[in-house]
Amino acid sequence: MCVAAQQYKRSVALPASIEQAFAYHDRRGALGRLIPPWEHVTIQRSDNSLEPGSEVILKTKLGPVGMRWHARHEIYEPPNRFTDIQVSGPFASWHHEHRFEPGPTAASSQMHDTVDYRLPGGAVGSFFGSGKITKMLESMFAYRHRTTHDDLQMFSDHDPSPLRIAVSGSTGLVGGSFCNVANLLGHQTVPLLRGERPASRNDQEQADVLFPWSESFVSDAFAGTDAVVHLAGKPIADKRWNAKIKQEIIDSRVVPTRTLCEQLASMPKPPKVLVCASAIGIYGDRGDERLSEDSPHGDGFLADVGEQWEAACQPAADAGIRVVNLRIGIAISPQGGALQKLLLPAKLGVNGPVADGKQWWSWVALDDVIGAIYHAIKTPDLSGPVNVVAPHAVTCGQFARDLGSVLHRPAFLPAPAPLMRLALGEMADALLIASTHVLPTKLQASGYRFRFEHLQDCLRHVLGK
Repeated sequence: MCVAAQQYKRSVALPASIEQAFAYHDRRGALGRLIPPWEHVTIQRSDNSLEPGSEVILKTKLGPVGMRWHARHEIYEPPNRFTDIQVSGPFASWHHEHRFEPGPTAASSQMHDTVDYRLPGGAVGSFFGSGKITKMLESMFAYRHRTTHDDLQMFSDHDPSPLRIAVSGSTGLVGGSFCNVANLLGHQTVPLLRGERPASRNDQEQADVLFPWSESFVSDAFAGTDAVVHLAGKPIADKRWNAKIKQEIIDSRVVPTRTLCEQLASMPKPPKVLVCASAIGIYGDRGDERLSEDSPHGDGFLADVGEQWEAACQPAADAGIRVVNLRIGIAISPQGGALQKLLLPAKLGVNGPVADGKQWWSWVALDDVIGAIYHAIKTPDLSGPVNVVAPHAVTCGQFARDLGSVLHRPAFLPAPAPLMRLALGEMADALLIASTHVLPTKLQASGYRFRFEHLQDCLRHVLGK
């Protein structure tokens, strides 16, 4: 017996015209941007097009079983709709229509997603799987619609003029995500990669650069560039610290930054703005003190790194380039950083505060890091140090409780400070036990619109809960 197809519908109001909303989905990278970060999905092949006949092959999982999902686009009617169907994959059939309609104003629109699908296994599969699939679709489209809305809101909050933006650290989590979003909003990004000069170069995808940057490279790579985003640096938590690793952490930040800034300063027509990463570690261990950009620097290794890193930007500032040093907090994403390391223990119920749990952890959603970079580029009167943290920091103990609440797991097993120091050495005090309560004073004063102000809201969004 043939089981009738089931249907799922969801709509969202968007702060962009119908043409802008469609273009966002039509640009290269949209699929990757809208895959929920908790899903085990990788793009094996894509034609990077919505036009009829273009195809995408995804590698995914149904429970513990890996499988491929092969989809093909059928209808392409910009700016009104496009459709895709499943060629092969986990469903017995799948047809997805994305439809766009004008909103009540010229700068608004409505997006409607309609999915008609049948589950494998006929009536039995439908009986046992319908509830789970409905829940999966609800989580997936809630994420997709929130992300689309917030990206387009960020675009509408600023001057829409397209920019050419050079980005170092573009293979990292923050740099890669920023490049993707900037491209979807109609800007051109030029990732700056370590490596030899390629035989040919597509400026949209790669640029040839060695560290340190040479003077001969600058006139080529940065010609016509409006902004530079500098995120490159050795990860600070990959290896246990010793004298050699600590020097590598410093050198990977200070030397390339100073060289870059000297070369930018020497250009006849340099970029207008340099946005350079920094970190809230510059404040050191400060207990319950509330810290703004005007607070003095702290003590310790990370404070020294931050101070030298920001000082290395001085040649660019002296040349009249607007320099923004983004002091980034604990970036929240299940795809990297602290949350990725904490997820498995938390899911197993081994979740609790580090030490006494009273130390402050100043966190920020990954999407707000991306948003702060974009805001810094697009806000002409923003310069100097800028704290990139959510408005509501939490203690380490509250972080554990919020994560446990979202995952429906306990959060009472502490990680004693002596045990953490034995496992991680000096890094434990600097990254886990130190207390740093940082406020996003300049971001808020400059009109930045946070996507996530509260930790539980952020965790539910990125974990699909």
